[in-house]
Amino acid sequence: MNIVATIAQTLETSAVGEWMRTSLKAMPVIEAIHVLTAAVVFGTILIVDLRLLGVPSTRRAVTRIHEELVRFTWAAFGVSVVTGLLMFAPNATTYFRNTAFALKMLSLLAAGVNMAIFEGRTFRSVTAWDRDVPAPPAARVAGALSILIWAAVIFFARWIGFTKGYDFAVPDDVDLNFAFPPQ
Repeated sequence: MNIVATIAQTLETSAVGEWMRTSLKAMPVIEAIHVLTAAVVFGTILIVDLRLLGVPSTRRAVTRIHEELVRFTWAAFGVSVVTGLLMFAPNATTYFRNTAFALKMLSLLAAGVNMAIFEGRTFRSVTAWDRDVPAPPAARVAGALSILIWAAVIFFARWIGFTKGYDFAVPDDVDLNFAFPPQ
């Protein structure tokens, strides 16, 4: 058995994996939090990216937008990673073989590389184009790429839900009697 398969199997049989797999409430609550925090990540990044593209204008300082939003982006990203790991644990072997999951992870990596290059190189010259001037081509490219990459992350994340191969069998102890009033 290779190391990836061993790690996946260990995650699936862990207490967290078992809890996420057997709790009727854990997965929907964790998934809802994951989706909400992912929306905050994308939304805050989108605001910065649109400013880099000059949409709707260049009147607001890039540094101010960046400063105001980056803490929310990172906080939401942190929660999203934790909730993503919680959702990953109960079906790790399935996710490791899932193309949509692999493409989502590659897209997240691409987003990180794009951000690192932007922060490490392009953003250093921000004082020259902070306000009332169009961002330089490198910043506009970084913004446009970021929007495309994050759209890919969302697309592939949604695709996972249709390709993950979960066992949808209903546990024996679940009461599906929705009669009202209860009988």
